[in-house]
Amino acid sequence: MRLHSPSMSELHAFMTAARLGSFTLAADHLCVTQGAVSRAIARLEAHFGQPLMRRNAHGLTLTDTGRKLYEGGLAPLQAIEALSAELRADNRRLRLTLASVPTLASAWLVPRLPDFHRRHPDIQLGFAAYRRNEDFSGATPDAAILSGVAGQWPGWQADYVIGREMVVICSPARLAARRASGLWDRPIDLLGEPLLYHSNGPDNWARWFDAAGVQRDAITLASGFEQVSILVRAVMADMGIAVLQRCLVQDDLQAGHVVSPFPDLRIAIARGYHLCAPPQRRDHYALACFRDWLLDTARQDPEAAMP
Repeated sequence: MRLHSPSMSELHAFMTAARLGSFTLAADHLCVTQGAVSRAIARLEAHFGQPLMRRNAHGLTLTDTGRKLYEGGLAPLQAIEALSAELRADNRRLRLTLASVPTLASAWLVPRLPDFHRRHPDIQLGFAAYRRNEDFSGATPDAAILSGVAGQWPGWQADYVIGREMVVICSPARLAARRASGLWDRPIDLLGEPLLYHSNGPDNWARWFDAAGVQRDAITLASGFEQVSILVRAVMADMGIAVLQRCLVQDDLQAGHVVSPFPDLRIAIARGYHLCAPPQRRDHYALACFRDWLLDTARQDPEAAMP
């Protein structure tokens, strides 16, 4: 079947120029050059074989044919635009772009994502670059998992997810050797060990000892590490002991790669990981599905059993 209708780009150029009365204004509105608008309308006039508008000192004047095209095409073009926006919105609601603290993403979140995709196979989940001071000023992300304390993000939807429980880890060999020597009966016994730490949390040891009720003077720290994964490897290599959020080392604990000398000592700090979203994302369908799944998954984590 031979099509008599022109291309949409040419029709948009003509309708916009006719409505605004200027090639320049039309070009600005369509984010193209003035020459592109002029050429599109010239192709449209060639398609119909007659002029559609004339330029004069006062702007643009529609010919009879141009006026007929404008009046007859206005409502159908608006209907197509409305339908296109609706269909794009339907597609947008099934896409979620997330940013996350990289350590939490790799150690805790990503291994659990297959369950989310099984429950919501229609939702496309993507990751944006993580920014510690995320302000949602860009087009993405839709939400972010950030580290902080409750009330740190006023005006946002912020839900605590996980990460408050701290646990001391060491190599199985070190624990066996200390217990064989009759040591490590009390948390205070750890003060004589090489205290490894994460560079973003050098005060975590002090917080842990305070919460454990250990009376002490200054704490002498050993080596610091920028990445949690390297810190855990250092513990496995028996370079010392470390204190980290349980959620970051839970899989290594279950696998026996590292052990906790005081597994029944449950200590929490105020800081943790929160799912944050700006007010304009509150009705985002994919985000609502992800939020429900994430909080439900966190409730099933061993940390949730803390008294």
